Amino acid sequence: MQIYRYPDKNDWPLILARPSIDINSLEKSVKKILEDIQDQGDDAVKLYTERFDGIYPEVLEVSEEELAKAEMEIDEGLKEAISLAFQNIKSFHEAQLRDDIRITTSPGVECWQKTVPIEKVGLYIPGGTAPLFSTVLMLAVPATIAGCNEIVLCTPPLSDGSVHPAILYCARITGVTRVFKTGGIQAIGAMAFGTKSVPKVYKIFGPGNQYVTAAKQMITRYGVAIDMPAGPSEVAVMADDTAEPAFVAADLLSQAEHGNDSQVLLISNNDPLVHNVMEEIERQLGRLPRSQYVRKSLENSKIIILKDYAEMVKLVNEYAPEHLILSVKNADEIADLVVNAGSVFLGNFTPESAGDYASGTNHTLPTNGFAKVYSGVNIDSFMKKITFQKITQAGLSNIGQAIMKMAEAEQLTAHKNAVSVRLKILQ
Repeated sequence: MQIYRYPDKNDWPLILARPSIDINSLEKSVKKILEDIQDQGDDAVKLYTERFDGIYPEVLEVSEEELAKAEMEIDEGLKEAISLAFQNIKSFHEAQLRDDIRITTSPGVECWQKTVPIEKVGLYIPGGTAPLFSTVLMLAVPATIAGCNEIVLCTPPLSDGSVHPAILYCARITGVTRVFKTGGIQAIGAMAFGTKSVPKVYKIFGPGNQYVTAAKQMITRYGVAIDMPAGPSEVAVMADDTAEPAFVAADLLSQAEHGNDSQVLLISNNDPLVHNVMEEIERQLGRLPRSQYVRKSLENSKIIILKDYAEMVKLVNEYAPEHLILSVKNADEIADLVVNAGSVFLGNFTPESAGDYASGTNHTLPTNGFAKVYSGVNIDSFMKKITFQKITQAGLSNIGQAIMKMAEAEQLTAHKNAVSVRLKILQ
């Protein structure tokens, strides 16, 4: 990890830069794959799945028999863990449901808002370097609570052509309607355009690498919505002398193991703590089976030492991390000052892993600084709002003159006439 001691604020943007690749070459390759899928459908999806995942899926859709078999392959201990996580996620997201609003804005003018589910949604579940079955819970649970009619899931196949049983088990218990064996750009394209096998959806959810993120952003040009630009995972840990070095190191390493392009930041006002954390990182790193990913990720990662809490908060809000851990003595006060973050974890006993799996909050969060403008996935992500209005004759008389005056000022005569022709018969 690179260490920066008391950097000048003018240097912060450069220090906080995320790892990236050549965007132009990335977009060109993504565009080509999407166009092939749009033109060739299933054939292109299968060929690209073979190219990137090493397996040619003769049949893309997971069968009911495969789903049933997966349930038998999951050990009871894991089932119990998934059940606990499922219930907590379900409880937290059910609490987000809101009643529709209905008000009278002026006498005779009634306005209301109805919340309706998005009918068809697609869920992308990464499975390249690790089978993220927890993401099934994070996406399918709120989709089901919201009432989405069709919930399509795509995930990369394993080397033997199957899908990890935990992914299938979570899909089954959460209400996913159909599962397909394809990942990466080709999965995003299949759900965006629709193929003979994979149905077209209206909105696509789920994290992924920079290629998946680019594909998601690109398909918005074709009228398909996405949850957010969720790319490589990241965490920032703010720590002071009350932090436990072993905990901080473990949190940094837990995010670094997501992949080569992940990034972790340690922000501190305490030099001795930083030294101890670095020693702990080396100690724990040797015991990690995914150390090859972690070491590469740590090359992209930074330790930033600042003079006080005020500076640390400013830097955090500038970085806008996907995950923010506050391992500081005044965590609750600091949390109130955070305005840019996907999800915040307070105190020494609130590891980011809790949010990844079982505390109840959603782990599908904005990365790459998008936490400045995007929320993480929540129940509203799977719903849309339709507004209604009903105006009586008296109501139109009350607001009609204002409407006509504004329309006339904008030189939209037909807008003005739509009101004036009605007011004439009321005179």
